Amino acid sequence: MSAPTTEIPGYIAGTWAIDPAHSDVTFTVRHLGVSKVRGQFSTFEGEIVTADTLNGSSVTATIQAATIDTNSAQRDEHVRGGDFLDVEQFPTLTFRSTGIRVEDGDYLIDGELTLHGVTKPVTLQAELGGFGDGMTPDSKVVGVEASTEISRSDFAVGANIPTAVVSDKIKIELNIEAGLQQ
Repeated sequence: MSAPTTEIPGYIAGTWAIDPAHSDVTFTVRHLGVSKVRGQFSTFEGEIVTADTLNGSSVTATIQAATIDTNSAQRDEHVRGGDFLDVEQFPTLTFRSTGIRVEDGDYLIDGELTLHGVTKPVTLQAELGGFGDGMTPDSKVVGVEASTEISRSDFAVGANIPTAVVSDKIKIELNIEAGLQQ
């Protein structure tokens, strides 16, 4: 069954490039069970394809793992190393959608996340910010916020780091603006 696009105001079918200057990829993880450490990745790219029907749409993204920033250079170096991301061996994180659906009024993006050389299914809960005019004549933009929670153990990240030190659960949040490609 096709999701109706007529219910999405201003819906435009097309190919959209993620604008990294107006987007962010962030995460939150618990440290020592009492506080949250937040971080972001500064280099990423991706594409959103809005098809004639929402169900035919797709999303792909690539994140450069070495661009992690948790506001602590010492911690960032540790996370880039073999204990966690091992960016020398696994330089990117990738996401490829396998389906987009609406369930109980919520937008869900099913896909495959590859992290640390392991690919697992994930579902992003998404909120459509909308379609609108861009900064130049005839340009169009789309905004999407999405989040998911993963287990680092599912991706063999930090296998030797006890969950009492760094939680197994990691919340990932995306705030994306993408421009229509002409």
